[in-house]
Amino acid sequence: MSARRRGHSAGPGDPGRIVETTIRALGAQGDGIGEDGGRPLYVPLTLPGERVRVRLGERRGDGVAAEPVEMLSRSPDRQSPRCGHFGPCGGCSVQHLDADAYAAWKRDLIVAALSRAGLGDVPVAPTIATPPASRRRATLAARRIAGGTVLGFNARRRHHIVNLDACPVLVPALVEVLPMLREVLTGLLAPGATATVRLAALEPGLDILLGLPVAPDLTGRERLADFARAADLARLSVALGDGEAEPLAARRVATLTFGDVTVAVPPGTFLQASAEGEAALTGLVVDAVAAAARVADLFCGIGTFSLPLARRARVRAVDADRPALAALAAATAGDRLAGRLSTEHRNLFRDPLEGAELAGLDAVVFDPPRAGAAAQASALAASPVPVVVGVSCNPASFACDAATLVAGGYRPETVTPVDQFLWSAHVELVGVFRR
Repeated sequence: MSARRRGHSAGPGDPGRIVETTIRALGAQGDGIGEDGGRPLYVPLTLPGERVRVRLGERRGDGVAAEPVEMLSRSPDRQSPRCGHFGPCGGCSVQHLDADAYAAWKRDLIVAALSRAGLGDVPVAPTIATPPASRRRATLAARRIAGGTVLGFNARRRHHIVNLDACPVLVPALVEVLPMLREVLTGLLAPGATATVRLAALEPGLDILLGLPVAPDLTGRERLADFARAADLARLSVALGDGEAEPLAARRVATLTFGDVTVAVPPGTFLQASAEGEAALTGLVVDAVAAAARVADLFCGIGTFSLPLARRARVRAVDADRPALAALAAATAGDRLAGRLSTEHRNLFRDPLEGAELAGLDAVVFDPPRAGAAAQASALAASPVPVVVGVSCNPASFACDAATLVAGGYRPETVTPVDQFLWSAHVELVGVFRR
């Protein structure tokens, strides 16, 4: 009798086999987790408690990816998705989960990451929600095909693009400009060529950065300028590969206001995903260091936290992004904050603040990229800084940095999830640590 007939687990040649499984948990990427022959099955679009028939796919880590074929029993937490693209589109993974269960899952992502780092007793607050249609930035993919240009998010587990015509996550202005963008990209891209499109809704209008495979010729530049006028963009820029952005149509100064200071935003600069999420994060950060007179804001970007903090304290703002720092410095020049906020260009991964640089501070705020801030966390763990606030979009790297701080004597006060990546597996958080 074959291994398959005896009910043994699927082997490398088993893709395509159909099995039944009960979903026992919702994984960190939003897939339901079942089991077959002792190995986990990762089944998208399913929820805990559901019984499903699935088709086995390729190996995925310690288990097997699978696709649902038939729903045998449904979870009471299941709801109808808000978007017709849900399922194929890789932008959202859990639109089928009701609001209460969804908020609990986002919180549980952080609880699980902390537990894996030995911090299972850290208090984690309820998730702060942000509303639909509030995400003000997105990076989309584009490809020129025979009938025109497809433009949207990459498909889930597929090498194609879901052609976006609606999105309940993005602010409406980002969706409304997509038909005009497709038209102009069709005139720019060669058949089969791809591009990236970075969209941001700023205060004076849309800011668009096109990542193109080749530089546009004169005709292409004229088409882009016409598009910027017709779409009433604040700014349109292009970049080749990882090269610098070149503004082609700067019709209005592209700005955002933090606190009460307006900053001219460089093309492609990192922004918090939504105004509502930014407000929640800023409130948590400012409240945590309310008594501090001297604060360092590390990985400060264009001043999302630095500027509100500088109303109460002297702030040392540090980042490796020269254009962002220049924009922050220019925004405070001549303002009453000029003597309260200083900027410093520095690679904090290779050269963290440490020793005497930290000794005179009342608080440190750090908001690193997804990889975390291992070197800076180690330096902070050895410092006497009374209050440290970590902001992160990656619970796993945050948990590693938090464990370093705790090993150095910090007490984790609370961690608060902020959900500004709606219906996705991403979650932002703010963690407060005190000595």
